[in-house]
Formats: sequence, structure tokens, C-alpha cells
Amino acid sequence: MKRFAPGLLPTLVVFSLLPCLIALGFWQLARGEEKRVMLAHYAERRAAEPVRIEQLAASADPAYRQVQLHGRFDPEHSLLLDNSTREGKVGVELLQPFQDQASGLWILLNRGWLPWPDRRTPPQFQTPVQMLDVQAWVYVAPGATFQLHADTANAPWPRLVTAVDAGKLWAELGRDGFPQELRMASEPGAYRLDWPLVAMGPEKHQGYAVQWFALATALTGLYLYLGWHTAQSNNKQNHNNKTKEDNHGNGHEPHQHV
Repeated sequence: MKRFAPGLLPTLVVFSLLPCLIALGFWQLARGEEKRVMLAHYAERRAAEPVRIEQLAASADPAYRQVQLHGRFDPEHSLLLDNSTREGKVGVELLQPFQDQASGLWILLNRGWLPWPDRRTPPQFQTPVQMLDVQAWVYVAPGATFQLHADTANAPWPRLVTAVDAGKLWAELGRDGFPQELRMASEPGAYRLDWPLVAMGPEKHQGYAVQWFALATALTGLYLYLGWHTAQSNNKQNHNNKTKEDNHGNGHEPHQHV
């Protein structure tokens, strides 16, 4: 008498899906831990004192460090980072070259978000022409930016882009520049500066991990129930068939006539 008989097809399905569900759960936990470490690293660096751009350029790990700059913007080579929204409103992020006077180094400085309600007309912005004292911090993207197609090379200025590559810009302009984007941390000359550091926080990754593990548990429970239920049904059916056979045999025993 079998006590567990789930069948071949359910067994193949379960043993194919279960490792995937468990792996997805642990992957979400790992991503959540990466985001937690990133946010802690960001908070630590933002609390530190600003450094000079020369020190930043020599650092092996410049991510999120603050820097104090003194110089002026180049208004002729502006980048408009597309696909940026705030509170459901469509807009762009304005990035412009900024030359630090003390070091002579160029920095691609993100001045923040500005609305772009009408795509038929270019976004309106103004560039300060005077020398400015600017405090900024180094932004390092957590991964490569997804693009449906590459940005058009040698497009007119201001240039609409879907990904930021400071090194590529300096090569095009023939300038000695810092290889990462810097984001303004204060006025003057800034637009809206409330950047989300990560699109999805650690708690959301943990929530998704719980969902994947719950699906794995539910699938396991369903598989066990199916195996026990199928075995009981088969045993009951076999018992009924055996009883019928016994009754059939007893009803047709040969009779002796005297």
C-alpha cells in the first residue's frame, strides 16, 4: 500500500520550479543587503567634511564623497537627462560642465531636476555666469543604465540623453575632466535636488523575498497534499476492486449435484 504517490508530471514541475523560487528569494535578500550597505555608506560619506577635487581625483573610492568647488559653468554644452519624474510630473535633469578654478579640472555637475511639461518646446533654464562656490557629491550609479537605443552621437546642444557618461563627454570636448557625475548639494544655481539614491529600498527587496519563499512553501504543501491524496485514492480504489473481485469469485463457486 502506497502512502505517497504524487505522479511523474507534478514531480517534474515541482522539482523544476522549487529551486527557482528559492533562488529568487535569496537573490532578493542579497539585493536588499547590497542596498542597505549602499545607503549606510552614503550616509557616512555625506556626514564627512568636504574634500578638494584634487583629493577626490586621487581617491580609489570616491563614491558619495562631498567636495567643495569654486569656478564657473560652461553654458554651451548642457546635457538634459530624460525619463525623470517627480510626483508624477515629467521632467529632465540638467547637467553642465563646471571648471574648478583652483585645479583647472572639469566636472560634470548635475544641477537638479526641472519640469518639462510640453515636449514640443525645449526645457527652460538659466546658467549663472559669475564665479560660484559649490558643494557637491559624487554619484556612482548602482548598475548600468538600461537604454532601448544608444544616444545620438554629436547631437546639437543642449543635448537630450538617456544615460550620463562623463568620460565620453570629456573625450568629445577634448578636456581633462573628472570621470564621474557630481550632484549639487546646495544653492546657488541649483534646481530641485531631491534625488532618490535607489529606486527600491531594502525593505521592498525583503518583502519580495518573503513572497518568493511563500510561493515555494505553498508549492511544497500542494505537492505533498497531492501525493497523499492521490495515494489514498489509489489505495481506496484498489481495495474496492479487490472486494469486488472477492465477491465475484464467491458468487460463482461451482456446486456439486447429487
